Amino acid sequence: MIEKIDKKLKMLVTVVKKGLGSAVVEASKDAGCEGGTILPGCGTSNKDQSSFLGLSFNPEKEVILSVLDEDIAYKALREITKAANLDEPGNGIAFILNLQSVTGIAHLLDSNN
Repeated sequence: MIEKIDKKLKMLVTVVKKGLGSAVVEASKDAGCEGGTILPGCGTSNKDQSSFLGLSFNPEKEVILSVLDEDIAYKALREITKAANLDEPGNGIAFILNLQSVTGIAHLLDSNN
């Protein structure tokens, strides 16, 4: 059954270089998240930026999606920032989205948990 949720849930979206997805999921678990989904992705850039100092640019990315309680969302964001070194330019991006409706995560919506 799909219902409007009373619990404040967030989606944490992280985009990092290929190979860092597992580290991002582990960092979010350290913050209290139950896990995440890692999807393959591909970055884009201007042709002029496809190489830098003779090194080719690798556009392969991993997109990590995690649904988590609002109470731990910002802690998870901080942990992911450290784990993936997101404070440095070119290492990726992470952001938090509000969720209005969700299904398939009954264990997170159960008020007894």
